[in-house]
Amino acid sequence: MTVRHTTVTDPLARPLLAELTHEYSTRYEKPVDLDLEYPPEEFAPPGGAFLLLLEDGRPVAGGAYRQYDATTAELKRIWTDSAHRRRGLARQVLRALEADAARRGYVRLYLTTGPRQPEAKGLYLAAGYRPLFDLTADPESIGPLPFEKYLETPHP
Repeated sequence: MTVRHTTVTDPLARPLLAELTHEYSTRYEKPVDLDLEYPPEEFAPPGGAFLLLLEDGRPVAGGAYRQYDATTAELKRIWTDSAHRRRGLARQVLRALEADAARRGYVRLYLTTGPRQPEAKGLYLAAGYRPLFDLTADPESIGPLPFEKYLETPHP
């Protein structure tokens, strides 16, 4: 596996983002267009990043972050190709994003995931993210599920 820092517009990213768009549209029963959600430059340095996890040169997972505020990055679009799930790839992407954000000086990560994405909720809880919502409540009654995590400062 290799991590490739790239852009949202990289042709290698298109299959992953297309599958993510389809998944969101299916789970939430409404059309989703990720291209309209955020401008691509929000996921580019210096404030953001977009990366792909490649296996034999092919994308199998990816994710991004953008600047949320001066000390916080917001994670977005963490996704594993459906043919490669249950291998810990999303966790690898998460670790790479966390390390990159810490190197760029962020001290906190923030994210939201949808109430119909229990796999994502489980990933973030297992990775040490603190839920900013009542875990005992029906997720559908909450809407987007917010999480945060404070990062360790990298040592020079």
